[in-house]
Amino acid sequence: MSCERHERKKEKARELRWLGFSTPQIAKMLAVKSPRTISDWTEGIPNPEWTKRPRAKDDLRVVARRMRQEGRSYREIRAEVPVSKSTLSLWLKDVPISEEQRALLRQRSVDGGERRATALRARRIASEKRIMGEAAEEIGELSARELFLTGVVLYWAEGSKQKPWRVRTSVTLINSDPSMIRLYVAWLQLLDIPIARLTAYVSIHETADVPAAETYWSKISGIPIDQFRKATIKKHKPRTNRRNTGADYRGCLIIRVRRSTDLYRHIAGWYGGIVGAIGGSAKGRPLGFGPRNEGSNPSPPAISGSTLSGPATLFEPPTPYLAARAS
Repeated sequence: MSCERHERKKEKARELRWLGFSTPQIAKMLAVKSPRTISDWTEGIPNPEWTKRPRAKDDLRVVARRMRQEGRSYREIRAEVPVSKSTLSLWLKDVPISEEQRALLRQRSVDGGERRATALRARRIASEKRIMGEAAEEIGELSARELFLTGVVLYWAEGSKQKPWRVRTSVTLINSDPSMIRLYVAWLQLLDIPIARLTAYVSIHETADVPAAETYWSKISGIPIDQFRKATIKKHKPRTNRRNTGADYRGCLIIRVRRSTDLYRHIAGWYGGIVGAIGGSAKGRPLGFGPRNEGSNPSPPAISGSTLSGPATLFEPPTPYLAARAS
């Protein structure tokens, strides 16, 4: 083919391409065997729209871009356009949105995070209540002996104890947990210690309502107000970041048993007996209590108010072998 004829065909091919003909059509019309030659001649001229094969997600891309222009978030768009986040980012990277729309998206993101946190907190609280309720049902009714052993361990963990540098032996317990106070008073009554032998006083910060706290602890423990001694007032330290400053802050209650030297010696002996009995017949024999799932770590259950509601009236009078002799 001469150069002149070659150039004429090339010009004709470009003209036909501008008119909207496809590469195969141009090749047939110009009697050119290789479509590649037509592609070379028409380089730089876009292919006709009708020759472009539609992509499967073109319609989804149009919807996604329209939603983004409306100021919708990626999460909202993906709810209607089922594509990956990376694909969505590629489609929308050049879609402009206004500063007002950006500010609204940021605020909605913050609000959404708070709602998710609230939902997670609600599920956690529901799970705690369920587990604690199931655990409470495992306990059932307490026998006198079970309460006796529980009280011994409670006192040895929370009560005052004799030290090498302090020979004084008096039965005194301080605690801020109302359920612990109820349990402790129930245990003392099981040991045939009457309320009349108990004295109490409140240890509380100076910013609190002392009379209200004393009334509260009197109702919890069953100890009359006239058996309360003067409260111990704690001075407030400005540098201390206290959290127990709300209306439900009532300080700690200290309960002392008068004439309790012999009782203290009994408690020390009872606790020694419990420790000495470890490794006895119950060793290695699980009772079926505890978490059902390995690794779960529920909060320790509080004693239900319905189990020990007020002074200890649930339990039978103590049997003689449990009674402590008054000194």
